Amino acid sequence: MESIITSVKNTKVKNWKKLHTRKGRENTNTFLIEGFHIVEEAFLSGWTMKELIIQEGVSLPTWVNDIPVTVVKDTIFTTISQTDAPQGIAAVVSMRELFAIKQSPVLIVDAVQDPGNLGTIIRTADAAGFSEVILGEGTVDAFNHKVIRATQGSLFHIPIRIARLEEEIASLKKAGFEIWVTALEDAFHYTEVKPKLKTGLIVGNEGSGVRTQIMELADKRVTIPIYGKAESLNVSVASGILMYYLRS
Repeated sequence: MESIITSVKNTKVKNWKKLHTRKGRENTNTFLIEGFHIVEEAFLSGWTMKELIIQEGVSLPTWVNDIPVTVVKDTIFTTISQTDAPQGIAAVVSMRELFAIKQSPVLIVDAVQDPGNLGTIIRTADAAGFSEVILGEGTVDAFNHKVIRATQGSLFHIPIRIARLEEEIASLKKAGFEIWVTALEDAFHYTEVKPKLKTGLIVGNEGSGVRTQIMELADKRVTIPIYGKAESLNVSVASGILMYYLRS
Protein backbone atom coordinates (compact mmCIF):
# COMPACT_ATOMS: atom_id res chain seq x y z
CA MET A 1 0.00 0.00 0.00
CA GLU A 2 1.34 3.39 -0.95
CA SER A 3 1.50 6.55 1.14
CA ILE A 4 -1.64 8.65 1.23
CA ILE A 5 -2.24 10.94 -1.75
CA THR A 6 -3.25 14.40 -0.57
CA SER A 7 -2.91 16.61 -3.66
CA VAL A 8 -5.22 16.91 -6.66
CA LYS A 9 -2.10 17.75 -8.68
CA ASN A 10 -0.74 14.25 -8.15
CA THR A 11 -0.18 12.49 -11.49
CA LYS A 12 -2.31 9.53 -10.45
CA VAL A 13 -5.24 11.76 -9.61
CA LYS A 14 -4.95 13.48 -12.98
CA ASN A 15 -4.88 10.12 -14.75
CA TRP A 16 -7.92 8.86 -12.84
CA LYS A 17 -9.88 11.98 -13.77
CA LYS A 18 -9.04 11.39 -17.45
CA LEU A 19 -11.03 8.17 -17.18
CA HIS A 20 -14.16 10.29 -16.74
CA THR A 21 -14.05 10.82 -20.52
CA ARG A 22 -14.51 8.33 -23.36
CA LYS A 23 -11.28 9.52 -24.95
CA GLY A 24 -9.37 8.95 -21.73
CA ARG A 25 -10.77 5.44 -21.42
CA GLU A 26 -10.03 4.54 -25.03
CA ASN A 27 -6.48 5.93 -24.85
CA THR A 28 -5.60 3.71 -21.88
CA ASN A 29 -7.97 0.81 -22.54
CA THR A 30 -9.08 1.13 -18.92
CA PHE A 31 -12.10 2.51 -17.08
CA LEU A 32 -12.99 3.65 -13.58
CA ILE A 33 -15.61 2.00 -11.39
CA GLU A 34 -16.69 2.78 -7.85
CA GLY A 35 -18.81 1.47 -5.02
CA PHE A 36 -18.43 -1.77 -3.04
CA HIS A 37 -20.96 -3.78 -5.05
CA ILE A 38 -19.69 -2.82 -8.51
CA VAL A 39 -16.04 -3.24 -7.56
CA GLU A 40 -16.66 -6.66 -6.04
CA GLU A 41 -18.70 -7.79 -9.07
CA ALA A 42 -15.79 -6.87 -11.34
CA PHE A 43 -13.39 -8.83 -9.14
CA LEU A 44 -15.63 -11.90 -8.83
CA SER A 45 -16.20 -11.90 -12.59
CA GLY A 46 -12.48 -12.12 -13.26
CA TRP A 47 -11.87 -8.68 -14.73
CA THR A 48 -8.32 -7.37 -14.31
CA MET A 49 -8.00 -4.60 -11.74
CA LYS A 50 -4.94 -2.49 -12.30
CA GLU A 51 -5.42 -0.53 -9.11
CA LEU A 52 -7.76 -0.20 -6.15
CA ILE A 53 -8.38 3.29 -4.77
CA ILE A 54 -9.42 3.54 -1.14
CA GLN A 55 -10.48 6.62 0.78
CA GLU A 56 -8.59 7.06 4.03
CA GLY A 57 -10.49 5.37 6.86
CA VAL A 58 -12.42 2.98 4.61
CA SER A 59 -11.75 -0.72 5.22
CA LEU A 60 -10.24 -2.81 2.46
CA PRO A 61 -12.43 -5.63 1.14
CA THR A 62 -11.40 -9.06 2.44
CA TRP A 63 -10.80 -10.37 -1.09
CA VAL A 64 -7.97 -7.96 -1.85
CA ASN A 65 -4.80 -9.97 -2.43
CA ASP A 66 -2.09 -8.73 -4.78
CA ILE A 67 -4.09 -5.87 -6.31
CA PRO A 68 -2.14 -2.60 -5.97
CA VAL A 69 -3.88 -0.30 -3.50
CA THR A 70 -3.64 3.49 -3.27
CA VAL A 71 -5.07 5.38 -0.30
CA VAL A 72 -6.35 8.94 -0.80
CA LYS A 73 -7.69 11.71 1.37
CA ASP A 74 -11.48 12.16 1.35
CA THR A 75 -11.15 15.40 -0.63
CA ILE A 76 -9.22 13.53 -3.33
CA PHE A 77 -11.77 10.74 -3.49
CA THR A 78 -14.55 13.29 -3.88
CA THR A 79 -12.61 14.76 -6.81
CA ILE A 80 -12.43 11.49 -8.70
CA SER A 81 -15.88 10.22 -7.70
CA GLN A 82 -18.83 10.60 -10.07
CA THR A 83 -21.55 9.63 -7.61
CA ASP A 84 -23.62 11.76 -5.24
CA ALA A 85 -22.77 9.60 -2.23
CA PRO A 86 -19.27 8.12 -2.67
CA GLN A 87 -18.55 4.92 -0.74
CA GLY A 88 -14.82 5.45 -0.62
CA ILE A 89 -13.77 2.63 -2.92
CA ALA A 90 -12.96 2.71 -6.64
CA ALA A 91 -10.90 0.70 -9.10
CA VAL A 92 -9.15 1.09 -12.43
CA VAL A 93 -10.17 -1.87 -14.59
CA SER A 94 -8.75 -3.10 -17.90
CA MET A 95 -11.13 -3.44 -20.84
CA ARG A 96 -11.46 -6.85 -22.45
CA GLU A 97 -10.93 -7.67 -26.10
CA LEU A 98 -14.01 -9.58 -27.23
CA PHE A 99 -14.83 -11.62 -30.32
CA ALA A 100 -18.10 -12.65 -31.91
CA ILE A 101 -19.81 -15.49 -30.05
CA LYS A 102 -22.71 -16.23 -32.42
CA GLN A 103 -24.78 -18.01 -29.80
CA SER A 104 -28.50 -17.26 -29.59
CA PRO A 105 -30.03 -14.95 -28.58
CA VAL A 106 -28.03 -11.83 -29.45
CA LEU A 107 -29.01 -8.23 -28.68
CA ILE A 108 -28.05 -5.52 -31.18
CA VAL A 109 -28.24 -1.89 -30.03
CA ASP A 110 -28.50 0.91 -32.59
CA ALA A 111 -27.70 4.42 -31.32
CA VAL A 112 -29.22 4.25 -27.83
CA GLN A 113 -27.87 7.43 -26.27
CA ASP A 114 -29.19 7.57 -22.71
CA PRO A 115 -26.76 5.94 -20.23
CA GLY A 116 -29.56 4.81 -17.93
CA ASN A 117 -31.39 3.15 -20.79
CA LEU A 118 -28.30 1.31 -22.04
CA GLY A 119 -27.37 0.20 -18.56
CA THR A 120 -30.86 -1.16 -17.94
CA ILE A 121 -30.86 -2.91 -21.32
CA ILE A 122 -27.54 -4.60 -20.51
CA ARG A 123 -28.80 -5.64 -17.08
CA THR A 124 -31.95 -7.12 -18.62
CA ALA A 125 -29.98 -8.91 -21.35
CA ASP A 126 -27.89 -10.49 -18.62
CA ALA A 127 -30.99 -11.51 -16.65
CA ALA A 128 -32.67 -12.92 -19.78
CA GLY A 129 -29.64 -15.03 -20.61
CA PHE A 130 -28.59 -13.34 -23.84
CA SER A 131 -25.20 -14.43 -25.16
CA GLU A 132 -23.87 -10.97 -25.98
CA VAL A 133 -24.73 -7.32 -26.59
CA ILE A 134 -23.46 -5.63 -29.76
CA LEU A 135 -23.31 -1.83 -29.72
CA GLY A 136 -23.51 0.10 -32.98
CA GLU A 137 -22.57 3.57 -34.08
CA GLY A 138 -23.98 6.42 -32.01
CA THR A 139 -24.54 4.32 -28.90
CA VAL A 140 -23.37 5.73 -25.59
CA ASP A 141 -20.09 4.30 -24.26
CA ALA A 142 -20.74 1.15 -22.22
CA PHE A 143 -18.00 2.24 -19.79
CA ASN A 144 -19.69 5.56 -19.02
CA HIS A 145 -20.10 5.73 -15.23
CA LYS A 146 -23.88 6.12 -15.48
CA VAL A 147 -24.14 3.06 -17.72
CA ILE A 148 -21.99 1.03 -15.32
CA ARG A 149 -24.14 2.01 -12.35
CA ALA A 150 -27.36 1.17 -14.20
CA THR A 151 -26.07 -2.30 -15.08
CA GLN A 152 -25.65 -3.08 -11.37
CA GLY A 153 -22.73 -5.35 -12.18
CA SER A 154 -24.18 -7.01 -15.29
CA LEU A 155 -21.54 -5.21 -17.37
CA PHE A 156 -19.12 -7.81 -16.02
CA HIS A 157 -21.35 -10.83 -16.69
CA ILE A 158 -22.22 -10.54 -20.38
CA PRO A 159 -19.92 -9.83 -23.36
CA ILE A 160 -20.44 -6.32 -24.74
CA ARG A 161 -18.64 -5.14 -27.83
CA ILE A 162 -18.69 -2.32 -30.37
CA ALA A 163 -19.06 -3.19 -34.04
CA ARG A 164 -20.36 -2.09 -37.43
CA LEU A 165 -23.93 -3.32 -37.37
CA GLU A 166 -24.21 -3.89 -41.11
CA GLU A 167 -21.30 -6.32 -40.95
CA GLU A 168 -22.48 -8.00 -37.75
CA ILE A 169 -26.01 -8.56 -39.04
CA ALA A 170 -24.68 -10.03 -42.29
CA SER A 171 -22.40 -12.33 -40.30
CA LEU A 172 -25.21 -13.46 -38.00
CA LYS A 173 -27.54 -14.18 -40.93
CA LYS A 174 -24.80 -16.20 -42.59
CA ALA A 175 -24.57 -18.20 -39.34
CA GLY A 176 -28.29 -19.00 -39.54
CA PHE A 177 -29.75 -16.26 -37.34
CA GLU A 178 -33.14 -14.70 -37.99
CA ILE A 179 -32.94 -10.98 -37.25
CA TRP A 180 -35.84 -9.16 -35.58
CA VAL A 181 -36.11 -5.39 -35.37
CA THR A 182 -38.44 -3.14 -33.39
CA ALA A 183 -40.65 -0.92 -35.54
CA LEU A 184 -43.83 1.13 -35.25
CA GLU A 185 -45.13 0.58 -38.79
CA ASP A 186 -45.45 -2.39 -41.14
CA ALA A 187 -44.67 -4.70 -38.25
CA PHE A 188 -46.10 -7.87 -36.70
CA HIS A 189 -47.48 -7.88 -33.17
CA TYR A 190 -44.51 -9.53 -31.47
CA THR A 191 -46.60 -12.46 -30.16
CA GLU A 192 -47.58 -13.33 -33.74
CA VAL A 193 -43.99 -14.26 -34.56
CA LYS A 194 -42.39 -17.36 -33.13
CA PRO A 195 -38.67 -17.17 -32.34
CA LYS A 196 -36.36 -19.35 -34.39
CA LEU A 197 -33.60 -21.46 -32.87
CA LYS A 198 -31.17 -18.63 -33.56
CA THR A 199 -32.46 -15.07 -33.18
CA GLY A 200 -30.94 -11.61 -33.02
CA LEU A 201 -32.94 -8.61 -31.80
CA ILE A 202 -32.25 -5.02 -32.88
CA VAL A 203 -33.44 -2.14 -30.69
CA GLY A 204 -32.93 1.53 -31.52
CA ASN A 205 -32.61 5.14 -30.54
CA GLU A 206 -34.98 6.62 -27.96
CA GLY A 207 -36.42 9.23 -30.32
CA SER A 208 -35.99 7.99 -33.87
CA GLY A 209 -35.85 4.24 -33.40
CA VAL A 210 -33.68 1.95 -35.49
CA ARG A 211 -32.05 3.63 -38.49
CA THR A 212 -33.68 2.81 -41.84
CA GLN A 213 -30.56 1.22 -43.32
CA ILE A 214 -30.29 -1.12 -40.34
CA MET A 215 -34.01 -1.89 -40.24
CA GLU A 216 -33.95 -2.97 -43.88
CA LEU A 217 -31.44 -5.70 -43.02
CA ALA A 218 -33.85 -7.43 -40.61
CA ASP A 219 -35.94 -10.49 -41.44
CA LYS A 220 -38.91 -9.59 -39.22
CA ARG A 221 -40.30 -6.28 -37.97
CA VAL A 222 -42.07 -6.54 -34.63
CA THR A 223 -44.02 -4.09 -32.53
CA ILE A 224 -45.42 -3.94 -29.00
CA PRO A 225 -49.02 -2.67 -28.87
CA ILE A 226 -49.90 0.52 -27.00
CA TYR A 227 -53.26 0.22 -25.25
CA GLY A 228 -53.25 3.58 -23.53
CA LYS A 229 -52.46 7.11 -24.71
CA ALA A 230 -48.67 6.92 -24.47
CA GLU A 231 -46.95 7.52 -27.80
CA SER A 232 -44.40 4.79 -27.23
CA LEU A 233 -42.58 2.65 -24.70
CA ASN A 234 -39.22 3.47 -23.19
CA VAL A 235 -36.56 1.59 -25.17
CA SER A 236 -35.29 -0.31 -22.13
CA VAL A 237 -38.84 -1.43 -21.25
CA ALA A 238 -39.58 -2.48 -24.83
CA SER A 239 -36.25 -4.30 -25.01
CA GLY A 240 -37.06 -6.18 -21.82
CA ILE A 241 -40.46 -7.33 -23.08
CA LEU A 242 -39.00 -8.62 -26.33
CA MET A 243 -35.93 -10.21 -24.78
CA TYR A 244 -38.03 -12.25 -22.38
CA TYR A 245 -40.43 -13.18 -25.16
CA LEU A 246 -37.49 -14.54 -27.17
CA ARG A 247 -36.61 -16.70 -24.17
CA SER A 248 -40.13 -18.09 -23.78
